[in-house]
Amino acid sequence: MNTAIQTHGLTKIYNGYAAVDDLELSVPEGAVYGFLGPNGAGKTTTLKMLTGMIKPNSGRIYFFGQKADFGEFEARKAVGFLPDVPGFYDWMTAEEYLAFSGNLFSLNKTELAMRTKELLELVGLTKEAKKRIGGFSRGMKQRLGIAQALINKPKILFLDEPVSALDPVGRKEVMEIISGLSGNMTVFFSTHVLSDVERVCDRVIIIDKGKKLLEDGIDNIKALNPVTEAELELDREIDENFITLLRSQSFVEAVEIINSRKTRITFENIDEAMYKIPALVSDNMLGIRRFVILEPTLEDIFVKVVNGK
Repeated sequence: MNTAIQTHGLTKIYNGYAAVDDLELSVPEGAVYGFLGPNGAGKTTTLKMLTGMIKPNSGRIYFFGQKADFGEFEARKAVGFLPDVPGFYDWMTAEEYLAFSGNLFSLNKTELAMRTKELLELVGLTKEAKKRIGGFSRGMKQRLGIAQALINKPKILFLDEPVSALDPVGRKEVMEIISGLSGNMTVFFSTHVLSDVERVCDRVIIIDKGKKLLEDGIDNIKALNPVTEAELELDREIDENFITLLRSQSFVEAVEIINSRKTRITFENIDEAMYKIPALVSDNMLGIRRFVILEPTLEDIFVKVVNGK
């Protein structure tokens, strides 16, 4: 598989502080990459260096093997970018804004008209093509921003926090667009909305304090954090004797009482627990209303990695 984005030793220093510190990235072509980190981790600074907006103090950037030096445009012709706070001319219509954006890439009139029509359809703004942007909702503006970032048919699309300021409906609309781009181009987007990453990304990169902490496929990352917990809800109140019995089992590490009928159990051996817990409940003349294994979420993993656990 070809490599779409690669960096070596990418570093940016502000007033003696390394916002991005010797960052190494290798993003395969066609992947959807989630770029994660807490506020101040260096995500936006990294994207600005990748898109040529700011100059690195040191390090190298390559797109499809071609070196992309600061101020050099050739390697970035195949790049699209949507910043975290995109700017619009409110007096323009959606159609006019995309025409303006396409002219910056010297698209001819016929090609630009076709591309504008395609993109407005892709982002669900065909009916709003001739409406002024000043009357758009935040979600509509974000969808228009994605259309602008795609106007030059990029092979790589960079998105900086594309859903962070949107309501649930707007977030769903934008994430569906991003999901639909999978396989057609490389999508690299920063976010802290972890549920969105789980839904659309092939791989994730987690950084903090400008350094990469972890990079892998979501399934592989979850495999590094094995399932150890379950919630058990019974058909009646749980007495203290049964809690004591649970805690005495060799495969049980801890029991947390959630309410009078529900507990959360941490296991030493989840496989053993799967068949022994139902038997234990039955032997004590109790009934199970709910027994759910708690899969680790990306949020759980993110917190552990950032906190160094």
